[in-house]
Amino acid sequence: MEWEVARWAKLRGLSSTALSDLLAIEGVSERLSLSFKNANELNAIVDHGLPTGCPKFKHEQIVVAGEAFDIYYRDVIECVKSLYGDPDFAKYLAFAPEQHYSDEDETIHLFHDMHTGKWWWDTQKKLDQHSPGSTIIPIIISSNKTQVTLFRNKSVYPPSRGAHILLAYLPCTRLQYISNKASHRRTLANLYHACLRHVLAPLKSIGVDGLHMASGDGALHRCHPLFASFIGDYPEQLLVTGIKFGECPKCDVDVDETDALAALDEGNLSFVRACSAAGIKPIVHPFWEDLPFTNIFHVITPDVLHQLYQGLIKHLLGWLSAACGAAEIDAWCHCLPPNHHIHLFSKGITCLSCISRTEHTQIGCFLLGIVIGIRLPNNLNVGRLLDFLYLAQYPCHSSETLQLLDDALNLCHKNKDIFIDLGIRSNFNLPKLHAAHHYPAMIMMFGMTDNYNTEYTERLHIDFAKDAYHATNHKDEFVQMTCWLERKEKILRHDKYVNWQCAGVEETIPYHSCPPDMTFRQLQSVAKHPSGKAISIDKLVEDYGATYFREALACYITQLNHASDPIPLHSQTLDVLAQDVHFPFQTLPVFHKVKWLSVDARGHGDATAMLDSVHARPQRSSGSGLRPHRSDTALVSIGGNPDVVSGGIEVIFSLPSKSVPLLFPPTVKVPTHFAYIEWFEPFASAPNRHHGLYKLSRSLHGGEKVASIVPLANIVCSVHLMPNFGAVVPREWTSDTVLDNCNTFWFFLMWWVKSRDHITTE
Repeated sequence: MEWEVARWAKLRGLSSTALSDLLAIEGVSERLSLSFKNANELNAIVDHGLPTGCPKFKHEQIVVAGEAFDIYYRDVIECVKSLYGDPDFAKYLAFAPEQHYSDEDETIHLFHDMHTGKWWWDTQKKLDQHSPGSTIIPIIISSNKTQVTLFRNKSVYPPSRGAHILLAYLPCTRLQYISNKASHRRTLANLYHACLRHVLAPLKSIGVDGLHMASGDGALHRCHPLFASFIGDYPEQLLVTGIKFGECPKCDVDVDETDALAALDEGNLSFVRACSAAGIKPIVHPFWEDLPFTNIFHVITPDVLHQLYQGLIKHLLGWLSAACGAAEIDAWCHCLPPNHHIHLFSKGITCLSCISRTEHTQIGCFLLGIVIGIRLPNNLNVGRLLDFLYLAQYPCHSSETLQLLDDALNLCHKNKDIFIDLGIRSNFNLPKLHAAHHYPAMIMMFGMTDNYNTEYTERLHIDFAKDAYHATNHKDEFVQMTCWLERKEKILRHDKYVNWQCAGVEETIPYHSCPPDMTFRQLQSVAKHPSGKAISIDKLVEDYGATYFREALACYITQLNHASDPIPLHSQTLDVLAQDVHFPFQTLPVFHKVKWLSVDARGHGDATAMLDSVHARPQRSSGSGLRPHRSDTALVSIGGNPDVVSGGIEVIFSLPSKSVPLLFPPTVKVPTHFAYIEWFEPFASAPNRHHGLYKLSRSLHGGEKVASIVPLANIVCSVHLMPNFGAVVPREWTSDTVLDNCNTFWFFLMWWVKSRDHITTE
């Protein structure tokens, strides 16, 4: 009990004052049998009673331009030892580079984890010349200036967490005594590099000489920690490499920087002028200057978050708004049908400000569909740019997919001049657009982009900077922030130990790094109890929109009873026999949702997550009147056929258990759950040649919708159908009614046609 209370107090954001006030209530501490009476006593137990796996922070001062600045940092080698020796990581460690291929002839190279990239191979060859048989430990550095409060001038640099370890808080000051802007920027840049140079100084000698380190399984290796890659947005990349805004931190330039370095002996002014002429920032000693096997311009990695989502997608949205009109784009967004993977922006997307990565991701899911109807020549930019966005995030790349990545970008550039012709852009000199050229080469160098995703480090700013700052009294905050973080790490480490002890000794299964396969495993799940226990068939017809439910259910019962017949029933015979079916029930249990859960296919112990869902809800009253029923669209497999058909799921139900023996003989295997579906016509075998989407329309017979009942297990996944709006959206259409009002749709789930053989539903 005491441990649970301590864990709750330290991990749930409870302030020290609130905890002390709680424990001060008479009888609370005694009834809980706690050995501490207030927050201070608990802190003392954590500080002195719990072991830590991470090194403690050090406080030193760095002098730049005659002024001393405080820096709080950890020993980088001790941080590496902490991660390298963690038992949880032992079976996932890679000790040598590997080459993976997708074919027996070894012609199609695969790139996924970092040790399959060329950087590790090239560096291993160089290191083996000096120290054969050594193990490389890639050090990934990330930094970003984080605003920890909106009310005061408090900001902090939390660079490299490596694998979730905070290495340092770097000082960030306004330098109010420096009025010249150029001098101000120069001093801040040199301060940044001086601090990181001090923090990473141990890597200079140990990177070359190496040291013996024990991994989590006790094996001893001679390890060489080497600076491998830098993760940061464009301003951080410029700061690290020392180049000017608008330039590329990776491209080669025909400039001799040795003249600028030689001018350093001639005085500060000559050095500044020489650097300006060379197009670089006047950084006296960059932190990477003496790091072994390091070329800073090679270790700058792609930034999917800022370059693609908050860069190109943001630009593209602005260009399309200017081309089509903000009102029309917002009208399209207002009419999108609901789907698990689609966020509905009821007020449109052009009025959004400070759009997050999540919102850009959501917009990218339907952006192509809403602009299909635009009558613009060579309107291929949207699709090709989205192709590049999603291809760049593949968990495993081959030489073939990298060629597709190049082709998508080249086609985007080929058609981008339409925005110049319309007067929306005068040029495309955008650093983020230019950075896309380097993606294929960097994927071959460091593996998939998920290995160096800024999204992870951006999220950790909340844990390591903002939450830590808010836990202080905002006076001498860095001392309190480091103490708060150390205590939290101790609690988390002890929590892992307690869980390990409670779980008992488990046999460790050896882990072998292999390319992620294309199998997409998911588990269909339905609620244990129905959403409606007894819904009448009349209510299914009226409120759920299941117009032909009686006829469809009778036909299904007849068909299932004659499934073993040597000759299948003709449609006319089936209709005649179905008329003789009588239902021994008046109500049915109905479910409003079916979902698909993730399966830990790679054995990483990932938590179960909901990957997909389909809703089938009745009409209901709302503040503005009666809201129409919701029937999501899905892909359905018919009779075990790998090909699928799209349909609207109107009702999800099961048969009463007492009625099953009255409807079916004992030899018939009756499914547990069923779905009433209104069908669409089968989509074409080939997509539209302009944008790659498939066209669909309602399946009608005599002007009426075609419907039937299938086992719920036949539903493969949800599918988002994009209404074929045309040039102008009818203003009376809404998200709730568009599936009934629109006649034709675009099939948005293009990946199904290419990967249907790799999807497994359990």
